[in-house]
Amino acid sequence: MKEKLELDRINLQERRRQAERGGRPDQARTILLNEGYQELNERVKWDLKRNSKYFLTRNKSSILSFAIGGKYVPGNPFVIIGTHCDSPALKVRPISKKEKEGILQVGVSLYGGGLWNTWFDRDLSLAGRCIVEENGKYRQRLVKIEKPILRIPSLAIHLESNRDSFQFNKENHLMPIFAQRVLNGEKVENNKTENHHPEMMELLAKELNTEVNKIKDFDLVLYDTNKGTLGGLNDEFIFSGRLDNQLMAYTGLQGFINANKDITSLTESSDCRVYVSFDHEEIGSTSDRGADSVFLGTILERIMKMEISQTVSPTAYQEAIRKSFLCSAHAVHPNYPEKHEASHKPKLNEGMVIKTNFNQRYATTDLTALLLKTIAEKNNLPYQEFVVRNDSPCGSTIGPLLSSKLGIRTIDVGCAQLSMHSIRETSGTKDVESSIELFKHYLQEFSELDEKFEIDYE
Repeated sequence: MKEKLELDRINLQERRRQAERGGRPDQARTILLNEGYQELNERVKWDLKRNSKYFLTRNKSSILSFAIGGKYVPGNPFVIIGTHCDSPALKVRPISKKEKEGILQVGVSLYGGGLWNTWFDRDLSLAGRCIVEENGKYRQRLVKIEKPILRIPSLAIHLESNRDSFQFNKENHLMPIFAQRVLNGEKVENNKTENHHPEMMELLAKELNTEVNKIKDFDLVLYDTNKGTLGGLNDEFIFSGRLDNQLMAYTGLQGFINANKDITSLTESSDCRVYVSFDHEEIGSTSDRGADSVFLGTILERIMKMEISQTVSPTAYQEAIRKSFLCSAHAVHPNYPEKHEASHKPKLNEGMVIKTNFNQRYATTDLTALLLKTIAEKNNLPYQEFVVRNDSPCGSTIGPLLSSKLGIRTIDVGCAQLSMHSIRETSGTKDVESSIELFKHYLQEFSELDEKFEIDYE
């Protein structure tokens, strides 16, 4: 018992260090490279092999990885984990230079459906992608400025006409301050012809180790520089920004990697295991790298056309899709229990949430739910079930989009969380480990279990 308690303490300490460190801008790519995955380029021919692991990125935002089983044959199932990597945020406008009352400001636009009142009085900075000219070519470079350089100050309470409610205009009051016109008696020079404050561009250039005139364009978001941490009396909570949906992006990726670390498992597998994290879910997924695109389908078809010795059926792709499966949440709030249906109240640290909506806001069906629950029960892993109240609105996910676009069986799952779409969200530490394990077993055990389901048979 003492050994287990000590191991739990060490694991919690390591998770705390990981949470406080934060991540590299290209963390998922770095993890895959370190695990021996080969990076692919969509613009060139691929030479794919069985018992091998690959990945690619699209626009340095969406990422897709796949591991081809040692016994894989085109027409066999794709076993897929689908997530999204974007979160509600404030994005820097194409012309962002603003100034009021001697204060330099940065113009921003809303991205997604955030709880924007939580963005006030936070230590903010910039991160994202820049297009940089290097040796006559234009390349995307990821950038993250660690220093807090921006802030959206709230109005002093004695100036509020209604002190019982916090009201603000999204256009006028969500513009962050960046610098003061006069610093230490010296005037800040600000070229009026530029689209952005030169001082901001100089910061980006310094971080990218380039010159300002080499930065041709960018896609930048504001983020809270306060790093994620473990909290609660027993470190049972995770307090962090962007848990929706980077928590599931992380647990899905780790489950995928762990499933493929087992050399025997991958060598003996007849499946192709796939992990994908899409951009633009928060704004409808309609882009070349969103779930409502041909991105995933295009890559699956390329995998199907790998060069092998035997003859491939002309309908192999259609056969594979019908054999395949896609595993694409929030918690009951103690201050708002009336917002949840009495029998379906997902809780922190009590396992993966299976989300059902009979109007197809979620893609879960009785069949797909049973399949995942069977895997969870076999491996003694917890799970929960969730439906919304009849008098409550319901969000959606990438699940219905992919299910209808590809014609693939799909289940919508996720880790429970509080304060979803706030600048700081809350999840459970135990849910991280149980989700990783469930994803791992799902990838390794799906095909054997699926053979027991006689669907569309008399």
